Amino acid sequence: MSDDRSTATVTSDLRDVAPAASAVSIGFFDGVHVGHQAIVGRAMAHAADSGLRSVIVTFDRHPLQIVRPDHVPPLLMTTPRRARTLAELGPDVVVVLPFDERLRMLTPETFIAQVLRSSLDARHVVVGQNFRFGHRAAGDVALLERVGARDGFTVDGVDLLTAGGAPISSTRIRAALAEGDVETAARLLGRPFLIDGTVVDGDRRGRRLGYPTANLAVAKDVMMPAAGVYAGTLAHPDGRRLPAVTSIGTNPTFDGGTMRVETYVIDFDEDLYGLDVAVDLRRFLRGQQRFDDVDALIAAMDDDVGRARRALVDTADGAGRAPDTTPDGGGGRSPGDGSLVADHG
Repeated sequence: MSDDRSTATVTSDLRDVAPAASAVSIGFFDGVHVGHQAIVGRAMAHAADSGLRSVIVTFDRHPLQIVRPDHVPPLLMTTPRRARTLAELGPDVVVVLPFDERLRMLTPETFIAQVLRSSLDARHVVVGQNFRFGHRAAGDVALLERVGARDGFTVDGVDLLTAGGAPISSTRIRAALAEGDVETAARLLGRPFLIDGTVVDGDRRGRRLGYPTANLAVAKDVMMPAAGVYAGTLAHPDGRRLPAVTSIGTNPTFDGGTMRVETYVIDFDEDLYGLDVAVDLRRFLRGQQRFDDVDALIAAMDDDVGRARRALVDTADGAGRAPDTTPDGGGGRSPGDGSLVADHG
């Protein structure tokens, strides 16, 4: 894995990481929201102040996929997107560890010895205050501190951040998206929520209606916001960010049955088939509707595009602005978090 926009080394193999004294932040970091960014930022600041290498350690799948597959929450981003987003924060190294049975069965002490000390030469470790790790989630910040005092590394357990009087967590962001509240999600993420996908062939009905859409094949384990129509942008592989209207739903006017992500790129007439793109969602325009005839649908789409144009002007400077945050001294788990490597949500 790599990212052209980042100088960070991104790897899934600890053997690729040369020995060097490091400040290390660890977590699953689903969404890389502003709470996660606080953890990573603390580690990077310590690294800069102390002349250490900055390393982020994350995992290639949600630990519950191994431990309790029927309890895995929908994810806020794919693993490649998470790795790229972490790399864009500016660390020296991002390690995406394969979370498999071998890693699951490591005791906390063995995880510390093999990953943090032997492979990464950790001198400072930063985690969320609710971070748990190792077999049966037996490891926590207190254990890290005890082992660190013995083995010569320091530990920083970062309190949960709050916004609007509630903790910032992936769980809270998923709840906002389930309501179509992409603006709250963007504030908690620090950027608009986006969906990665490959443009595939669809019914080609949109072109006949005057609104050709890019149909996205998306990962099945990624969070789908509430069905409806959203204003946002489409990120083209060549770097362009194009204004767009995205529909998420089942096409009820045409008796559709499966959830689809379809994006109309405004004032655009190029072939997107086969390209890997990302659409972000900046403003909820309306819920999913069933129209009595095609003319009514076209009129609604005309209105959607007009409203999207206005919304994108309004959100050009403010979309995804991080919220005012304060530490939560309680540091407890947010509801719904039960992973072996729980972090800020």
